Amino acid sequence: NSKFLILNSKFLILNSKFLILNSKFLILNSKFLILNSMILKNLDTWTSAIKAKSTAGRGSGKKEGFYGIKKLRELILELAVRGLLVPQDPEDRPASELLKKIISEKSDMIKQGQIRKTKLPSLPSKDEEPFDLPSGWTWAPVGLIGNVFNGNSISARTKEEKYTGVDGLPFIATKDVGYGFDELDYNNGIAIPVGEGKFKTAKEGSVLICAEGGSAGRKCGITDREICFGNKLFANELHGNVEPTFILSVYLSPSFFARFAEAMTGIIGGISASKFIQLQCPLPPLAEQKRIVAKVDELMALCDQLEQRQEDSVRTHATLVETLLGALTTASDRGAFAEAWQRIAAHFDTLFTTESSIDQLKQTLLQLAVMGKLVEQDPEDEPAVELLKKISVEKNRLIKEGCIKNQKKLPDVEYERKQFEEPIGWAWSRLANIYDVRDGTHDTPRYFDSGFPLITSKNISSGSLEFDDVKYISEPDHRKIAERSKVDRQDILFAMIGSIGNPVMVLTETEFSIKNVALFKFYAHSLSCPEFLLLFLRYAEKVFKEEASGAVQSFVSLGKIRNFEICLPPLAEQKRIVAKVDELMTVCDRLKAKLKTAQETQLHLADSLVEACCK
Repeated sequence: NSKFLILNSKFLILNSKFLILNSKFLILNSKFLILNSMILKNLDTWTSAIKAKSTAGRGSGKKEGFYGIKKLRELILELAVRGLLVPQDPEDRPASELLKKIISEKSDMIKQGQIRKTKLPSLPSKDEEPFDLPSGWTWAPVGLIGNVFNGNSISARTKEEKYTGVDGLPFIATKDVGYGFDELDYNNGIAIPVGEGKFKTAKEGSVLICAEGGSAGRKCGITDREICFGNKLFANELHGNVEPTFILSVYLSPSFFARFAEAMTGIIGGISASKFIQLQCPLPPLAEQKRIVAKVDELMALCDQLEQRQEDSVRTHATLVETLLGALTTASDRGAFAEAWQRIAAHFDTLFTTESSIDQLKQTLLQLAVMGKLVEQDPEDEPAVELLKKISVEKNRLIKEGCIKNQKKLPDVEYERKQFEEPIGWAWSRLANIYDVRDGTHDTPRYFDSGFPLITSKNISSGSLEFDDVKYISEPDHRKIAERSKVDRQDILFAMIGSIGNPVMVLTETEFSIKNVALFKFYAHSLSCPEFLLLFLRYAEKVFKEEASGAVQSFVSLGKIRNFEICLPPLAEQKRIVAKVDELMTVCDRLKAKLKTAQETQLHLADSLVEACCK
C-alpha cells in the first residue's frame, strides 16, 4: 500500500510537471497568437511608414525608404529568435542534446585536424543570458555552434593583375554581401584558382557577417557554394546540421546587433574574433529551427510583396502627380487651365501626400508664375515693352557715366527659343538686357584668418548666405574684386559651380567678395522687382543644371546666364505674381510641416510596435 502511495505521488508530481509545461506552451502559443494579431491589425502602419532612402541599413538593402516594412522585417526576425514566431512542440528533442552533439562533432574535427584547435567559448551563466528562452531552447556562443574564421586580404592591384577574369573559387568581399537575404555577388570578376593554399575557403552553407567598418554587423549572407573571402568578413561553418537561415536570422535580429555593437571597438568600428565567438546565440531544437526557417522565408516573401506593391504605388502616385501638374503648364487657354485645376483640387488630399509631390507642386507654381498663368493680366498695366525701353535708357546712361562697361548687343529671342506664347503685356528678352549680370574673381587670392569674407558657391548652397564657413581675403584683394562686382543690398547671387542655382537675395550690410557666383544687379531699382527675379531664378535653376558642363564638377558660364531667355511681365504684374507665389508657398510649407509630423508619428509608431512585441 505504501509503495502504491509512493508511486501515486510520483505520478502526481510528473503529471503536475506536465501540466506546468503544458501551461507554458499554452502561454507561449497564446502570446504567439496575440503577436500575430498585433502584426495583422497594424499592417497599415508597416506599409505607410516611409522614410528617406538610405544607402545603408539592416534587413533590406534595396528599399530602405519603406521604414515600416523594414521594422516589420526586424520584428519577424526578433520573434523568430525569441521562439515567438511558431508554436513550440513538446515532442521536439531539446536543444541541449543538439548542443552535446555539436560539441562532440567539434572535438572530433579538431582531433582529425579539420579545424584549428582553440579554446571552446564558455556557456553563459543564468545572469549572463540576454533574455529568457522557451522550454527546450538553450543559449550557446556563436563560436561553439560552428567554426568561425575570417578570410584573406588582397590589394586592389593584386586583384586586378592576378585574380581578375580567371577560373577558380569566387572571391567575396564586403561589397559583394547584401543586408541579409540578398544573394551574394559571385559574378564580381574576381576568382582564386583552386589549390592556392594560402587562401582560406568557406563551405557551402556558411553564414557570413561583416566584422569591420560602417557595414560591421549589418552586411550578412549565406554561401550557396564554396568561396574564398575577404579579411573583413567572418564565416561560420555550422556544426550539428544547424540551419544556416536560422543563424542568419539571429545575426539580423535587433537584439543580436545590439550585443554585436556593444562589443565593437576602434575609430573605424569593428569586432575582434575573440569577442565575436563569445556572443551568445539562442539555439532551438532542430525540428523547430526548420519550422522557424520556413515561417521566416514565408514572411520575408510577404514583405517583398508588400515592398513591391508599395514601390508600385509610389511610382504610380508620382506619375499621376506629374501628369496632372503637367496639364496645368500645358493648358492652351483659361478654360483648359481651370479644368485641369479642378481635377487636382478634387483629389488634393490624396495627391500631395509626400515631400517629393509637394516639392513638385512648388516647382509647378514657379513655372506657372513665370508663364503668366498664376495671376490674371490687367490691361491697365504698362506693357513690358515700355518697361524694357526704360531699362535700356538707364543702362545706356550708366555706360556713358562709366559705371558699367559697354556690352555687346545681344540678339533678339528667336521664335524657336520661346518656350511658350507670351501673355498679353509680356515681352521676351534676355537676362542681361534687364539686369547687370557679373561674376567675381577668377583668381585664387591669398587667404587669411580675418579680413573680408569671400563668398563662393558652397556658401549659398542652402539658399541663404552662410558666413560660418568662409575664407577671408585682404583689403587690397577685396577692393580689386569689388571694382567690377561690388555686392549691394537686394542684389541676387546665383551659384555657378557645383550645386548650381540656390539663388539668394543679399539682405546683409556686411561687405564681402564673391567667387564662382553670378551677381545680378539692377540698372534701376524703380524699374525692377528683385523678388520676381529671385523666383524666376528658382524656376530656371533646373534648366541651368540640365545644360551645365564640366568633367570634374558642374559649371554654367556667365555668358550662358547673360543670354538666358526670360518672358518679362509688366512691373505691376511682377509684384502681384510675387505676392501670390509667397501666399501659395506658405501653404505648401504648412502642408509639408504637417506631413513631416504625420510621418514622424508613423515612424515612432512602427518603432513602438516592435518594442511592444519584443517585451
